[in-house]
Amino acid sequence: MSDFDYKKVKDPEYFQENRLPAHSDHVFYPDMEALKRKENSFRYSLNGLWKFAYARNYHSVIKGFWSADYDCRSWEDIRVPAHIQLEGYDIPQYVNVQYPWDGREQIEPGQIPEEFNPAACYVKYFQVPESMKEGPVYISFQGVESALALWCNGSFVGYGADSFTPSEFDLTPFLREGENKLAAVVFKWCAGSWCEDQDFFRFSGIFRDVYLYTVPGVHIRDLKVRTLLNDSFDRAVLALDLELTGKGRIAALLYREGEEGQSAGEWKGEADEKTHIEIPVEHPALWSAEEPNLYQLVLQVAAPEGELAEVVTQTVGFRRFEIVDSIMRLNGKRIVFKGVNRHEFSSLTGRVPNREELWQDLVTMKQNNINAVRTCHYPNDSQMYELCDRLGIYVLDECNLESHGSWDPVARKIADIDSVVPGNKPEWNAMVLDRANSLYQRDKNHPCVLIWSCGNESYGGKNIYDMAQLFRKEDPERVVHYEGVFNDRRYPDTSDVESQMYTSAQKIEEWLKRDRSKPFICCEYAHAMGNSCGALHEYTDLTDREPLYQGGFIWDYIDQSLTRKDRYGNEFQAYGGDFGDRPTDFNFSGNGIVYGGDRKPSPKMQEVKYDYQNIGVTVTEDAVTVCNKNLFVNTDAFACVVFVEKEGRLLSQADLNVSVEPGGTASFGLPVSLPEEAGEYTVTVSFRLKEDTLWARAGHEVAFGQGVFARGEGLICDRPIAVKRPLEVVYGKLNFGVKGENFSALFSYNFGGLVSYRYGGRELLKSIPKPNFWRAPIDNDCGNDMMNRKGQWKLASMYLTFHSQADDVIRPQEVNPVVKEEDGCVEVDYHYYMPTQPASDCRLRYRVYGDGTIQVTLSYDPVKELGDMPEFGVMLKMDADYDRLEWYGNGPEETYWDRKRGAKLGLYRNRVSDNLACYMVPQECGCKTDVRYAKVTDAKGRGLLFAGDKIHFSALPYTPHEMENAMHPYELPQVHYTVIRAALAQMGVGGDDSWGARTHKEYLLDVSKKMEFTFYMKGI
Repeated sequence: MSDFDYKKVKDPEYFQENRLPAHSDHVFYPDMEALKRKENSFRYSLNGLWKFAYARNYHSVIKGFWSADYDCRSWEDIRVPAHIQLEGYDIPQYVNVQYPWDGREQIEPGQIPEEFNPAACYVKYFQVPESMKEGPVYISFQGVESALALWCNGSFVGYGADSFTPSEFDLTPFLREGENKLAAVVFKWCAGSWCEDQDFFRFSGIFRDVYLYTVPGVHIRDLKVRTLLNDSFDRAVLALDLELTGKGRIAALLYREGEEGQSAGEWKGEADEKTHIEIPVEHPALWSAEEPNLYQLVLQVAAPEGELAEVVTQTVGFRRFEIVDSIMRLNGKRIVFKGVNRHEFSSLTGRVPNREELWQDLVTMKQNNINAVRTCHYPNDSQMYELCDRLGIYVLDECNLESHGSWDPVARKIADIDSVVPGNKPEWNAMVLDRANSLYQRDKNHPCVLIWSCGNESYGGKNIYDMAQLFRKEDPERVVHYEGVFNDRRYPDTSDVESQMYTSAQKIEEWLKRDRSKPFICCEYAHAMGNSCGALHEYTDLTDREPLYQGGFIWDYIDQSLTRKDRYGNEFQAYGGDFGDRPTDFNFSGNGIVYGGDRKPSPKMQEVKYDYQNIGVTVTEDAVTVCNKNLFVNTDAFACVVFVEKEGRLLSQADLNVSVEPGGTASFGLPVSLPEEAGEYTVTVSFRLKEDTLWARAGHEVAFGQGVFARGEGLICDRPIAVKRPLEVVYGKLNFGVKGENFSALFSYNFGGLVSYRYGGRELLKSIPKPNFWRAPIDNDCGNDMMNRKGQWKLASMYLTFHSQADDVIRPQEVNPVVKEEDGCVEVDYHYYMPTQPASDCRLRYRVYGDGTIQVTLSYDPVKELGDMPEFGVMLKMDADYDRLEWYGNGPEETYWDRKRGAKLGLYRNRVSDNLACYMVPQECGCKTDVRYAKVTDAKGRGLLFAGDKIHFSALPYTPHEMENAMHPYELPQVHYTVIRAALAQMGVGGDDSWGARTHKEYLLDVSKKMEFTFYMKGI
């Protein structure tokens, strides 16, 4: 291949050829006017349409296509940047731990598949812009997966094999006048792919920007920025280390953003190939996530003759990050990471999100109190760091390294530690050091980057230790992180922090009682797969009482799904296996707290926002105690508004002046008082933005607390009150009827339940209310084998009978139901038998009152051998016309026993279909906790009112069994009814992990004693 040796692609020691040295990502312009206009003649984009040919493997590549005289103009077009798998070539494949070729070809680390290893052939015809003809011309590929071989006009230019950092080459010797031809072969897999086994879709192609650039005769090739602060943080030195091509003069100007006319520091002088500059700064405005104060550094570079050569601009944030006494500190204050892991991902373009999608992600984080992001598990596009600098988001910047599939067999004790990549293997050392250096050089000047991470889930060994040492040598002012030390303690000094994954809060606390030598973070925790994030507060509460536990990063931010169409043309979110990809790990990529399709927050975000809020609020009847967890911002930076509501209806509101210094706690009298009138009242104290910010409008709520108080008997205005009025009782042969004013109820002897409830002349039931003990398994249930452990409760819910069974023969052994008439009330008691082993039974009792109210009571005497159940309640169906829900309970999002702290008690309304959360696989969703009453009505407000004592309630278009049977939302049937479930409780959702961790015991139903649940229903 014209001086390119394909065999080297299989060599771990061959990861670059003729690639330019890595450097900082600073931007340079020809002059000040160009800087102001953001018009840069030094750069020329090659994004757009390229000519393209696909080959199944290298051996099928069109020979000689890179030659200058080989005409490729008749080839197909392909977009750049893009993944070829989303442009009609090859297919997307999702795998987690296993390598994508596992079971397809027998290869060892460093080797690559030969039969199927797509080679993407790109060609671009171009002319060098006039503005570049006088200088050198370089080409920059910001991201190519996984390896690139490049030719220009038939000559081999070079090779690069790190998917997520730039590969740049000098084109100058190969260019000609007029039209030029670029040709590239992009290999899906190379030797380096053994170090790119991240938990994501496997794509290939040129997926980040491509551009030409030139530089003047005197040019700042590399820029290193350091902000050296004194211990009082009121004085700083801006230290600059420059590497230049050529010699000249530099004029440096530093100013705070928004204060362009006011200099914060200046420097002028001669500049050699290596130049050090120090600029003193008095009273610098410090950078943090709370106050992302930024400065602009402008460097005017002139040739020795005095002619301006270029203008370099660099964003600067003054901050100091360090570990003191085993605690990470930012500007002297203990920091807590309230973070998320984030894959770069778009459901339309894969790992090519556009700037709008990136902006949406970061703004959503800020709006929900997320202050940190881990770039799992590779360097992101440079614009992500620029926006994090500006918005104020801490970054744990991770190197492109994961070899999970190589050490998973070691963890399972079926392989020796020597099989791990990169491990201690000398042939992998230079590659991983190069990846670390590329990450460092590009991102070193971003104030948002606090921590360098050596990679993810690659076990341990000397090679990764050497990476850590490289970071420390180049940048002693940041912290080095690597979680794999937890699994391999041979090189414990690889990481400056104790980092673990999915360790419970209890075990973290136990760990820190034994070992307090390092700060502790969870680089992954609270696995947010599907309906998850239960008991998140156990982690965030721990950060308040244990100083060495400094937070963590939820796994993860966005569902990795791709928008596809089903056979009928309807869009859906596709996951592993939907593309014919094998091997695959199916929907294990659906772990986001935002949905993959529209990037909107899922219901889990409600809990994240509350548990991550920086102001703790405790409300009593006459006072509020405020704990300011901010490090640098007083609470008086926010408006504080107090709301008083009675049973969800606003009575009054008032402003409250709250001034609490960072880290302080204080109490304040409330500016409102509660009425003496009987009822239930809430007092909500809300902290809100006073002014617009980059990420939210004024009035956006950043924190709240709520108190709930009862007056008198705490009567709820819209709850049914059972009234004894005259009733007509009709005893039929197969049915038993009860009639009252404006309603009737019909009970069946034959079918074992309430078969009809008519109110105002309308039938309100679509099915017989029956006991329900089941929920559609959530992803966490599937991971911990709940269906096997508790599967009898599904049988009990589906196949219970009101007949006793003995010797496999149905034999009525008692009167069922038992009917009792009282003054103004009729009681009907059904006894149900459940097909469990051992056998069990339950009772469902109805008490019908003269005003149409029906009291429903479910009781069960636990059978020890059966254990606890997913849910204890009653399920019924209504016609689909009853599609509107109003409830007084926790909201506005769905809540669960272990995920309700972020909710507010209030009065909420939505459509029944709104409660069907868009989890990638249909599963339990839509639950409302602590519900006092709920109304399910049609468009005219007619329907059923349900009430109880803080019950769990849901109204959905489907039964748990229908949801359980579907693997995608489009597999759910057409909507024919509204399914009501009223329950004493449903077990929590859990979420410590999704492959074995169970719901915490305190969020399981107590089956040690008799269970009984009562609620009321009435027509409206």
